[in-house]
Amino acid sequence: MIRVLVVDDHAMVRSGLEQLLSTADDIELVGTAADGEAALRLVAELAPDLVLMDLAMPVLDGVEATRRIAAEHPATQVVALTSFSDRQRILDVVRAGAAGYVLKHAGPDELLGAIRTAHAGGAPLDPKAARVLLDDQRAGAVGPRLSERELEVLRLVVEGLANKNIGRRLGITERTVKAHLTSVFQRLGVTDRTQAALWAKDHLPDLDAG
Repeated sequence: MIRVLVVDDHAMVRSGLEQLLSTADDIELVGTAADGEAALRLVAELAPDLVLMDLAMPVLDGVEATRRIAAEHPATQVVALTSFSDRQRILDVVRAGAAGYVLKHAGPDELLGAIRTAHAGGAPLDPKAARVLLDDQRAGAVGPRLSERELEVLRLVVEGLANKNIGRRLGITERTVKAHLTSVFQRLGVTDRTQAALWAKDHLPDLDAG
């Protein structure tokens, strides 16, 4: 029996999932939660095999809840179940430790199959999520597609320079530095300079040697 916890801030979604899970002989709904904090408490109390996790929720969002569940309760699998299919959300929750990513428009059989697949050690992924992860993996393998100027800016970020100092070093305005950083963040799939620096150190070990 696969013991499942449903986490979603919409009561109608929780009710619909409860009805769906009740149709499966091998799946048991052990509880529901309306936000990430409540989910963490129930995971600690109930030790479910799997959590169906919404992403956009009050109090604590699904990405952070997934990260904490993965760290504190590694025996519990998390499958993101969301209406969002944008690249950053997919990368964020998978990097946080989610075992799968399913969109809410999935059919009943598809969702039940995703639960079974994740419980068996697989990685159920919506086709768009699979494409995003594949592209991200390829980008990591071949290095970032950055311009020479973007690489210069990234190198100075790794050195710990602020935008104003980067501008002075390169002879460009602070506004131009910010524009380059925005492009770098988008290309690397990160959200801030700390993540960009960590990415560079992991993927471009010779970056600070140039």
